[in-house]
Amino acid sequence: MTDTSIIHEIAHALQQDWELRLPDMLSEEAILKLLADRIVTLLERGPEEFFQLMYRLDISEKKLNSVMQEDDVAVKIARLIYDRQLQKIRSRQENRMKKESDDPELKW
Repeated sequence: MTDTSIIHEIAHALQQDWELRLPDMLSEEAILKLLADRIVTLLERGPEEFFQLMYRLDISEKKLNSVMQEDDVAVKIARLIYDRQLQKIRSRQENRMKKESDDPELKW
């Protein structure tokens, strides 16, 4: 899978969960900026929806708490979210490759 297709897959997942309006020309930087802006909006409205999304993404509370104490919180949280989505995509790819390489004699 190419970097471009990975970025598109991440963008698609984030677009659904975070209600992002992404431009046609996607880049990691553009996604992170839009995601950081969305995080600020969610936190200003009330943290409940934000924390539900973080829970669904399975981002560790320890990581989240550590970045909440730093400057540029929204940017750092956006990076956590992006990296988590990337991790999920790579995991799916590895599992797909393992299934394809399973012994054909064992399939039924």
